[in-house]
Amino acid sequence: MTFNELQKKRRSIYQLGDKLTQTPEEIHHMVNEALREAPSAMNSQSVRVLVLTGDSHKKLWDMTLDRLKAVAKSEEAFAKTAAKINGAFKSGFGTVLYFTDTSVVTDLEEAFPAYADNFYDWSEQAIGISTYAVWLTFAENGIGTSNQHYNPLIDADVAREFDVPDTWKLRAEMPFGSIEGPAGEKDYIEDSVRSRLLK
Repeated sequence: MTFNELQKKRRSIYQLGDKLTQTPEEIHHMVNEALREAPSAMNSQSVRVLVLTGDSHKKLWDMTLDRLKAVAKSEEAFAKTAAKINGAFKSGFGTVLYFTDTSVVTDLEEAFPAYADNFYDWSEQAIGISTYAVWLTFAENGIGTSNQHYNPLIDADVAREFDVPDTWKLRAEMPFGSIEGPAGEKDYIEDSVRSRLLK
């Protein structure tokens, strides 16, 4: 499979199941391999992850539902949200939580004051590259996933439940599992809008 073919295979999957052939340990190894080679500014390696499976995975989405229920505008709105959480996320095999270790960012800001205003942005780029690297790895191995952002709503609960260091800032949640339904249609903007060639 070429890289472009792999990119086309990588899609947001919202019908997840828990029928994976890989063990939690194999998935953890897969994630580590992808993260190890993901580039970051000045090789800062500021990305941290928790790979949740089993009860930890289910607990994450139960906590998320509790928080969403507390802020829901109506019972009807919450019912739709709960159906999505249960069917697209909690029903999967696990979740990868992505964090930025802010102590790394702070250390770089102090060590290189001329670039201090850039290091947070660069750490966000590292999160994006890392999530994409894991997403491609999952796609290559037939694992469905999507990238979610229930932070900062769930930050305090996640930190308390999973003993997250104070310097780790939650940036994304990636539920994963067996693919139980196809990805939706994807629209593309014109290449002429996306890029220009200058000679």
